[in-house]
Amino acid sequence: MDLLLDRCIAAGARLAQPGEFTLRAFLNNKIDLIQAESVAAIIEASTHEAARCAINSLQGHFSSRIEELVSLLINLRMLIEATLDFPEEEIDNLQTLHIDEKLAQIYALLEQIFLAARQGNLLQEGIRIVLTGAPNVGKSSLLNQLVQEEAAIVTEIPGTTRDTIQRTISLAGMPIHIIDTAGLRETQDVVEQKGIERTYAAIRDANMVLRLIDSGQQPQSAAENNPAQHAIPAGKAQITVFNKIDLVGENPRTEDQEGHSAIYLSAKTGAGIELLRSKILQIAGWQFNQAGEGVFMARQRHLEALSQTKKHLENAQRFTEGAYQLELLAEELRLAQNVLSSITGQFTADDLLGEIFSHFCIGK
Repeated sequence: MDLLLDRCIAAGARLAQPGEFTLRAFLNNKIDLIQAESVAAIIEASTHEAARCAINSLQGHFSSRIEELVSLLINLRMLIEATLDFPEEEIDNLQTLHIDEKLAQIYALLEQIFLAARQGNLLQEGIRIVLTGAPNVGKSSLLNQLVQEEAAIVTEIPGTTRDTIQRTISLAGMPIHIIDTAGLRETQDVVEQKGIERTYAAIRDANMVLRLIDSGQQPQSAAENNPAQHAIPAGKAQITVFNKIDLVGENPRTEDQEGHSAIYLSAKTGAGIELLRSKILQIAGWQFNQAGEGVFMARQRHLEALSQTKKHLENAQRFTEGAYQLELLAEELRLAQNVLSSITGQFTADDLLGEIFSHFCIGK
């Protein structure tokens, strides 16, 4: 096959660029940018639900929702700008145009699309969860319990895990990337120090942190002797896991206080593992019972664009309070439409296109 390929190139052919075929389809208006990205999403899908979600986008479900939103924005802009451009004409007054109601309708539709897109993003990319805590609290045992295999070596010797270990599981159809880390403690071992440095890096990059504590320790000493508590950045989603309840005769349970979640379980026996799985899905924001139904593939740039659109609409709503500020209202609606159109590729910079298609497989 290599000899055949060499002969073709010698005869004047060339290798396809990453994403070239899909890019050509996009440039020739056969598909929009969302559908183009869905091709790569189908290839990258790690679960059946994620693949189904990407197929929904390839078939145009996401695009049609965005187009519906853009159409409503255009209609509203038409009314407002007609009032601005032709004040001498007998155009209905602003109250009878029901601008507030139309704007509220657009905002409600945007929130529905954002929720579905966020679920699709979770299905496609999943979340990164880091297991952290002092040595010998059962991080590796919990990893093995979650992935249902002996992924990490488990011994009673503190400091057994010296490097990060990552495994991916599917939880209700959502990919969960679980990372076991070296125990956090003061050490003179150079190799262990390197592992602890990687632990801190993994915590910074994680979407969620499971902070493990030996349930046999006293609450005060557990907090004082657990450097992981101080290593987790403020605002990072986290669950405190009190492990080894089988050794102290406790029952598995969940405690939620002031926005903080704690799970009591045994990584050795598996008691309480289902409680942990449910809490992970809850904190991650997974809200669909039937994974992949009613959602569509969405990448981070789509979520950012929808968030920007939401801000522009919120600004627009402020300009309808009291006396209407039509010029500012019209400008916010124009900006919202441009941001939405960048999702489907109607208004997209060439450098963004290059970045998107550079991650495709060769030729695809």
